[in-house]
Amino acid sequence: MKYFLKLSMAFALLAGFSGVAQEKAIENGNEEFNDFAFIDAREAYLAVAEEGYRDESMLKKLGDSYYFTADYSNAAKWYGALYDISDPMDPEYLYRYGLSLKSTKQYDASDNIMEEFYASKGQDYRANLFANERNYLAEIEAQSGRFELINVGFNSELSDFAPAFNQGNLVFASNRKKGNVSKRLHDWNEQPFLDLYTVTTGKEQGNEISKFGKGINTKYHESTAVFSKDGNTIYFTRNNYTEGDYKTGNNGINHLKLYRAKKNGSDWDVEELPFNSDDYSVAHPALSKDGKTLYFASDMPGGKGLSDLYKVTISGDGFGNPVSLGDGINTEGRETFPFVSSKDKLYFASDGHVGLGGLDVFVADMTTEGFGDVYNLGRPINSPVDDFTFVINGTTGIGYFASNREGGVGDDDIYSFNRVQNLITSCDQNLKGTVLDQNTNEAIGGATVVLMNDEGDVLAQTVSATDGSFGFPLNCSTQYSIRAAKEDYSTAEKAFATSNIMSADISKTLFMKTGRDLGVTPAGLGADLVNILGLRPIYFDYDKDNIRYDAEIELRKVAAVMKTYPTMKIDVRSHTDSRADDAYNMDLSNRRAQSTIAWLVSNGGIDKARLTGQGYGETQLTNGCVNGAACSEGAHQLNRRSEFIIVQ
Repeated sequence: MKYFLKLSMAFALLAGFSGVAQEKAIENGNEEFNDFAFIDAREAYLAVAEEGYRDESMLKKLGDSYYFTADYSNAAKWYGALYDISDPMDPEYLYRYGLSLKSTKQYDASDNIMEEFYASKGQDYRANLFANERNYLAEIEAQSGRFELINVGFNSELSDFAPAFNQGNLVFASNRKKGNVSKRLHDWNEQPFLDLYTVTTGKEQGNEISKFGKGINTKYHESTAVFSKDGNTIYFTRNNYTEGDYKTGNNGINHLKLYRAKKNGSDWDVEELPFNSDDYSVAHPALSKDGKTLYFASDMPGGKGLSDLYKVTISGDGFGNPVSLGDGINTEGRETFPFVSSKDKLYFASDGHVGLGGLDVFVADMTTEGFGDVYNLGRPINSPVDDFTFVINGTTGIGYFASNREGGVGDDDIYSFNRVQNLITSCDQNLKGTVLDQNTNEAIGGATVVLMNDEGDVLAQTVSATDGSFGFPLNCSTQYSIRAAKEDYSTAEKAFATSNIMSADISKTLFMKTGRDLGVTPAGLGADLVNILGLRPIYFDYDKDNIRYDAEIELRKVAAVMKTYPTMKIDVRSHTDSRADDAYNMDLSNRRAQSTIAWLVSNGGIDKARLTGQGYGETQLTNGCVNGAACSEGAHQLNRRSEFIIVQ
């Protein structure tokens, strides 16, 4: 664009989601146990937590019991308590805490927690998340090779550019010489002025070139045209030269203007558009596919860069007010030469977006809300020099553009191309997930899986297939979480972020546990509250029967449940390891059972009549640590335990 560029740039959690706390009745259950057939673990945890007792396991489950039912206010409260005692806090719980804070509009606190979450996931994760700088060079490489260039035979030794479709022919701008001598030369570069020409395309292209339309070309510059579908109306660029009157602005420059011409027999009736100005340029028209919107470039006041793209509504013979295409399209550089395809894609040239050098051709999807992300068309359309005035038949993929790259005939040359592969003009990332049983690694079908954004809003929902698989389309550089739920399984959730790569498949696995970790849990005669409430075992020190501090927290949960269900009776069963003789161990376990009962009465406020208990010594070991076996201290401790069996 060695010549015309100089000239033209004179305008230098979840309503309706079924969580694990939903109550149901046990079918065929014993009627006498209906009062406490399901025990609400959350109530037990809540009672203990509100007394000021804290442990990570309890607070995780308490927070989760609210989080998974979208009670983010209470979730934030108990995740906050977890945060206070955790060093460090588990990353997934940092995420849930941050999301709960955001959902309750505690934005500053949420941002701080999310920063810790990102840091805990590592630099690679943070770099991929909400990346302000896309990997443009990788994008250009991914787009490259999607067009095949085809030589044309009608370029001249000077400038040829601005191809436009018109009734099966091609109209273009050129300052080629006609005959041996040109009548008028531009005193800037001693080359002829630009005119519009037409050439027959197809197999006969280049053989029939003629000046376009009587009344369009003048002794000054004409270029960049666009036609209505019927070919009876043309919009084009010309110097500020109307009805023989050559005008300059206050700065002494003759700017560019847009004109409309309507066919009148073999002639054209030309009129200047009303939003032109003597003091700035308006040029390079493009039409929407319905012909009701005109796009153009201008350096009018109030723009963002050296030239910006605008649009204006066409209403009959009149026009609305010009509107900028906005920051997503316009930059501080030059945006110019727009073209709108039949597939609602905006193509334009720019040196403000990241490219290969000079002006590059870019594309953005047009939507009802505006425009999608801007993408570089890559090689071979773009090169290290200027590439511009791109037009394409959206159906056939055949089109034309101009470039001043090396190897051309003249200053600017027109190239034809054929699209061999579609461009990627939006993020094409997909989640391919699987739901598995954590214990058996078997697929879980029929699980409800939801995709959520960083506000906790449900974006999409599906059901896992029989092989446990599920999938969702994703946006680039976005924070998500997925959650799976199914009856008789614990809820599973995982947070993740997509990268800025345009096309990628992401794999995630959600592991669910059999039996519900939280909320309503089946119980009956013989059930152990340790399992029902997810308690930590009530361990004792070696040769001791006193209640340790960590055991007190678990016993408070037992007391809370017994207060919730006042008809419940519990048998406390205490056990020892195999060390020491059998008689001693039986006595020790009896003392431990009585210590446990005494604590529940004196500290837990439970009527002693509701409690029975005895010791079993080493008669019910949980492992192979029998007399004489070589076992670690940890293995022996597994046997020093208490159980809380429901007997009524």
